Amino acid sequence: MMNFSIVSEFMILGLTQKSELQGILFIVFLFIYLVALLGNMLIVVAIIYNTTLHTPMYILLLALAVVDIICTTSIIPKMLGTMLTSKNSISYGGCMSQLFFFTWSLGAEMVLFTTMAYDRYVAICFPLRYSTIMNHYTCIALLSIVMAIAVTNSWVHTGLILRLTFCGPNIIDHFFCEIPPLLALSCSPVRVNEVMVYVADITLAVGDFTLTCISYGFIIAAILRIRTTEGKKKAFSTCSSHLMVVSLYYSPVIYTYIRPASSYTFDKDKVVAALYTLVTPTLNPIVYSFRNKEMQSGIRKVFAFLKG
Repeated sequence: MMNFSIVSEFMILGLTQKSELQGILFIVFLFIYLVALLGNMLIVVAIIYNTTLHTPMYILLLALAVVDIICTTSIIPKMLGTMLTSKNSISYGGCMSQLFFFTWSLGAEMVLFTTMAYDRYVAICFPLRYSTIMNHYTCIALLSIVMAIAVTNSWVHTGLILRLTFCGPNIIDHFFCEIPPLLALSCSPVRVNEVMVYVADITLAVGDFTLTCISYGFIIAAILRIRTTEGKKKAFSTCSSHLMVVSLYYSPVIYTYIRPASSYTFDKDKVVAALYTLVTPTLNPIVYSFRNKEMQSGIRKVFAFLKG
């Protein structure tokens, strides 16, 4: 695809232009980034190091942690650097690279949530057949599908952005290079881009969210058949926390991408974008892994190895 752009760099405004807030926001987002990065890296190391965690459930958690690391690292370090140095420019190539990796992680995470919900559905509703259905070959096949969908989604949207003409202004009213603010800067028609974004939002975001909710619906129905009150409480607690994180991720994504470029309100949309770029990657390790006893045991083994 040919690049017709005459803009060589973009200026990213960031979360706010108020200088008195820059220092506070820098500390807050540095803390959030470190929590997300270290938490997800700990999950990756714990699962790789402990052979007992080499099961489909934890392999999917490993994939989610890697996706969250890529998502946050493709956005936050540049944003923090802008806050610290006031150098808010990003090259055209750098912007397109950031867009590609973020869009890839966005698609991968949505499909992974659905895959993980399916894994839990099989484990709870068909416990005796779980090892047969969710074997390593099935796990590899599901991860391959996740990767294929994520790469295709990212290539399509990044490729369509590359076909646009950016002739000025070059100021991105956002804290990273995302599709909506880039469409707002285009000097050429963006109708095809908007249609493809809408299609992706319906199929990936709405579709995956629906499938995830259906899986949890079957899971909840199975939980209701559990006779012990303690078992029900524990299962409901796990399900509710999972659904909370999933809803917190899908809702802002659907809200952001289902609208045409002309309807974006960037002051509000920056806050919404922070939910799926910062908050969810930070919550995922806590909700999906750190509350899990096997994962806790695996993490303790990692720390014991490091001390030894």
